[in-house]
Amino acid sequence: MEIVIGIDVGISTTKIVGLKDGRVTAPIRITAADPITSLYGAFGKYLHDNSIELSAVDQVMLTGVGSAYIKGPVYGLPTTKVEEFVADGLGARYESKLDHTIVVSMGTGTSFVLCDGNEMRHIGGIGVGGGTLAGLSRLLLNTSDIKQVASLAMQGEIQNVNLLIGDISAEPLPNLPMDATASILAKAQNGARKEDIAAGIISMVLQTIGSAAWLSSRGSDIRDFVLIGNLSLLPQCKEVFPPLEKLYNIRYHIPKYSQYCTAIGAALNYRK
Repeated sequence: MEIVIGIDVGISTTKIVGLKDGRVTAPIRITAADPITSLYGAFGKYLHDNSIELSAVDQVMLTGVGSAYIKGPVYGLPTTKVEEFVADGLGARYESKLDHTIVVSMGTGTSFVLCDGNEMRHIGGIGVGGGTLAGLSRLLLNTSDIKQVASLAMQGEIQNVNLLIGDISAEPLPNLPMDATASILAKAQNGARKEDIAAGIISMVLQTIGSAAWLSSRGSDIRDFVLIGNLSLLPQCKEVFPPLEKLYNIRYHIPKYSQYCTAIGAALNYRK
């Protein structure tokens, strides 16, 4: 058995997948204090959990900002680094089966990668992402635990903090329904419920990303966007993105292994 290992090394979180016979096997993620500990912890756990011997690994493919800290072969195995934006595109294309799209990589910030056939090109990004969500949650909710914030938000009422078109107009505006957002968090008051604040923060981050993704496609015929990264797992994605799809007449796609797409793309780069 020969397997290619794709590893997306973050500063504290590492995601690892195996690619065998063109199929993704047993993706996992590990969080540690630094990228080197995270990488070797994830690799060791992956091999142990899947009963894989080092001799069965044909190649290790690294990507992600934390990969810069890795200076030599991993466990003595052939090791190559892959540009992160290329890995984003390859992994998203593989998982979504779309080859004419913009990949929206929702990490600490958000990057946009054009995927057009075999062309993978970074076309921009914004400084809004998981880091924004964690920082605002620390300031306003005294926690940076994203799962806790998402749980709070599920009990919140977004209309209590967001100003909607229906709040400022007696009739729908051109191409803007009454429940469209006019201003994020504009109705937030002192003493607002934590649940409503959590809903507002998540809505702000996801709406900003979704609208920026659409703007990045202007001047092209692209109507499909593939959402990858940890934020794609938020349950609020199912609430925030469908109205944006109707508003902009576009489609957002969240593939099965959305949080592992970059690691998958790194492994696929070897096969390419």
